[in-house]
Amino acid sequence: MPAHVSILQLTGVAVLALATVAWVLGLTRILRRALAEPTVRHAAHPLYGLPGRCATAPHLESVELTPAERDAFAGLVRQLSDGR
Repeated sequence: MPAHVSILQLTGVAVLALATVAWVLGLTRILRRALAEPTVRHAAHPLYGLPGRCATAPHLESVELTPAERDAFAGLVRQLSDGR
């Protein structure tokens, strides 16, 4: 043991080394398991995280425009398309 290194520093290095080894072993185990087991995906549930009711699009809504609103919209479209 070097004279200029305290026992707390040596203990800290040992704890960090053990934590690193445990992390590497755990990561290796997880990766081996993930590569060994093929993932099976069912066509009925393409997105597992979403509930079934969110799998479809919402219903379309429409609103009847008044003639003044239609004219205003047409003017806006003409104004925006002048630059093209």
